[in-house]
Amino acid sequence: MGCSSCSTGKDGQPRGCKNNGTCGTDGCNKLTVFDWLSNMSLPNGVKAFDGVEVRFKNSRKEFFRNAENLSLSIGDIVATQAASGHDIGMVTLTGELVKVQMKRKKVEYSEKELPKVYRKASQKDIDMWQKCRDREEEIKKRAREIAIILKLQMKISDVEFQGDGSKATFYYTAEERVDFRQLIKDMAKAFGIRIEMRQIGYRQEAQRLGGIGSCGRELCCSTWLTDFRSVSTSAARYQQLSLNPQKLAGQCGKLKCCLNYELDVYVDALKNFPPQDTKLFTEKGLAFCQKTDIFKGTLWFSYKEDPSNWHILSAEQVNEIVEKNKKKQKVASLEEYAIENVVEVEDRVVFENVVGQDSLTRFDRPKKKKNNRNRNKKRRNANGATKKPEQNQKQRQQRKPQNQVKSTKRTGQQPNSKNAQRSKRRPKNA
Repeated sequence: MGCSSCSTGKDGQPRGCKNNGTCGTDGCNKLTVFDWLSNMSLPNGVKAFDGVEVRFKNSRKEFFRNAENLSLSIGDIVATQAASGHDIGMVTLTGELVKVQMKRKKVEYSEKELPKVYRKASQKDIDMWQKCRDREEEIKKRAREIAIILKLQMKISDVEFQGDGSKATFYYTAEERVDFRQLIKDMAKAFGIRIEMRQIGYRQEAQRLGGIGSCGRELCCSTWLTDFRSVSTSAARYQQLSLNPQKLAGQCGKLKCCLNYELDVYVDALKNFPPQDTKLFTEKGLAFCQKTDIFKGTLWFSYKEDPSNWHILSAEQVNEIVEKNKKKQKVASLEEYAIENVVEVEDRVVFENVVGQDSLTRFDRPKKKKNNRNRNKKRRNANGATKKPEQNQKQRQQRKPQNQVKSTKRTGQQPNSKNAQRSKRRPKNA
């Protein structure tokens, strides 16, 4: 979802509003909540809830109290209370839904603890805020260089300036505890601002920075997912996925959160299936389970002596055989229970040229090589046929002495040498 400024320009290049995640129309925001109560009026005598949800850079959201009773709507840029000075953010939610969000995130509403909204941001505040935002990339690069010089095992992933430009918060990730006291001194001396370091996890880093997943869509954690549940490799085993860490891991380096989306459905479906290590005792021999298809409700079994020959059985048939084996009864063979697979081959049209378009494989055809040699031979033959036979004989006679000279050059002998004369004088019998 995006606003009109995110469309492409005349040359096909993306335009973009260049607000770096602070879209004024609330169309490009992360973790946006739709206010479905905006068109509904409150009952008579009920006072509107004065809580406001304000979003800052990326996915950081906080709740404030509208003590001045300002007429705020979604998308307004406001100046809010901070620990020292003020901060600039954008209103993302107002009204009764703010109370629901506060209960969900376990934030207590009290006049003393909840910070206030000072005013709507003026043009001077917005210019100062935008100027600070433009410095963030340069300062982040410089901070990484300082951390490398100090040989600190940490990664500075994001920098966020306060709205008045008096403080900057550095978000970093690290596997172990880092002593960054010297780092703070060096950065405060280099940048001339107050420094705050905040450690975040790898999933929180992906949530703040955003990106495109392997499915082609934006990351769930940066668009709508708010809570991070633990994901284990058993979720991939239940869904019969290959345990390839490159495919199962997301951009954060952890297991993908989407592995939990359909896990409950697979667990419920597997309740009717026998375990994966089920053994079937038959008179023909012992059989092992090779494969399970949850969607079709079938299992593949093979004998221990013949593992290459698989037999398809339904889940009900396998459970029936297992019950007989518990009673110490053996089945004659798996062939009695095997499902006959009738594969019907349909003539499916892969591509049909309906609109008169070219073939889809037109670029795959190899180019034909031009036979220039054959053409030259044909031209020579044609020219030779048109000449008179007398002219051809004269040309042949002229070419003979030239060929003899070439042959003598190769052997290194002269045609008029003494050896040639002696060979002529000798008789044939000698």
